[in-house]
Amino acid sequence: MAETVEELTVTYEDGGIETIKELDKKVLSKGAWATVIYRYQDWNRTKEEYGPDKYTIRRYQKRNGEYSQKSKFNISSEKQAKEIIVALQEWMAES
Repeated sequence: MAETVEELTVTYEDGGIETIKELDKKVLSKGAWATVIYRYQDWNRTKEEYGPDKYTIRRYQKRNGEYSQKSKFNISSEKQAKEIIVALQEWMAES
């Protein structure tokens, strides 16, 4: 478990293969509750290569000095990511 937000990751290894490769992350909030958005790729065992970029937003709670994941939202496609960006930009322009 991670003790700091900087240590949090979605990287995952299985059988010596990095099946989830973290490409980047942005910390959106820190504290007792932390929010992090990640850019990552999944390993395709059939093709033996990494797939397209994916995105996930994770919420973590810090208890007893360690962060544990409490929720996540996976952005399912590049199209959905762009639609989220457009919606946020429209809302921000209104305020």
